[in-house]
Amino acid sequence: MNRPLLWVGLLLACLLAAGGYYAGSKAVPYDEVVDRGPSPEALANPYLAAEHFLRQQGLAVAHANSLERLATLPAKGNSLLMLGERSSLTPRQVEQLLAWTRSGGHLLLVAEALWDDEAGKSGDLLLDRLHIHQTWSDEPEEPAPASKKPPGKKAPDLTKLYVDNETAPAYFSFDTDFNLTDPRHLAQFSANSAQSSHLMQLNLGQGRVTVITDSDLWKTPDIGKHDNAWLLWYLSQGTDVTLLFNNDFDDLFTLLMRYFPQALVAFVALIALALWQAAMRQGPIRAPASPARRQLQEHLKASADFLLRRSGQGTLLQALQHDILRAARRRHPGFEHLDNADQRRVLEHLTRQPSHVISQALGPLPEKRLSSADFSRQVACLQTLRNAL
Repeated sequence: MNRPLLWVGLLLACLLAAGGYYAGSKAVPYDEVVDRGPSPEALANPYLAAEHFLRQQGLAVAHANSLERLATLPAKGNSLLMLGERSSLTPRQVEQLLAWTRSGGHLLLVAEALWDDEAGKSGDLLLDRLHIHQTWSDEPEEPAPASKKPPGKKAPDLTKLYVDNETAPAYFSFDTDFNLTDPRHLAQFSANSAQSSHLMQLNLGQGRVTVITDSDLWKTPDIGKHDNAWLLWYLSQGTDVTLLFNNDFDDLFTLLMRYFPQALVAFVALIALALWQAAMRQGPIRAPASPARRQLQEHLKASADFLLRRSGQGTLLQALQHDILRAARRRHPGFEHLDNADQRRVLEHLTRQPSHVISQALGPLPEKRLSSADFSRQVACLQTLRNAL
């Protein structure tokens, strides 16, 4: 083995070992948490954390997408939380919900529309039947007294609820832009912020109805704040919970138009090209011949081809036989009164053709279709007799 190459290899191995030892002595292991955002399940269900929290408290929780679940849901011992948009609710469905509640169920709903004094209604069928009004919150007439908090840090206006046997209230982060009013004083209790009411509960038959201004405090980003999660448990305790939201789903075409418009355009263009390709003629289109080049012979040939296809061989042969007999009557008066033998002798004299040719030409037409060669010979024989007359 070449000794200089051996020394070079040993030197490189030593350098690599020294570099690895130095890098290993300087390397410091550490843990890094990579936030990949919410899971697909959490993105599809904004109340996923609320469901998990209620299950941890020992409550049975189910999720429904439509009011069809109401047909099989017992009223007693169940809470139905309507947290989704319900503008498509029909009067019949409203009656079903109220009847279910009167039978002992707990119905929680989010007020959707503002009360219109002129119209005397809000447009929210369920809210109007409960005689609860939602309005804008009143702005404070006087500025709040100065506080010890640093400037620029405004304390949130939280909603408070006082519970029996508790000295301190519970706090919730309802949207304070809206306010609930109870003109008939039917509510059993309410939860209020500084200027507004955001939760009201009233009895209805054997059941009860809870009305809130918004349900964002129970969505995943906010349920862990203040006492939001506790309120959800407090309103649902002792019952099985069914969360009803996402009543209306976009169909497949709407989703494709929203997220994949370019793919839809390409798909439509592909279908159009396929239809265009399928509708094309097989082979090049033959240009029509110019009328100036057509001759009389071509017209006659085309007419004969048409008659042959339409009428058959017998009609053409019979027409030639009639022409021969008509010409013979002109050349020999009284020809039509002669018998067949005398007619053939007259034709032999007039045409100078042998008798077997005349017999072949004027004999009875065959029942079967002749071949092209036999048909051509028969036509030639008839034409010869006709030309001789």
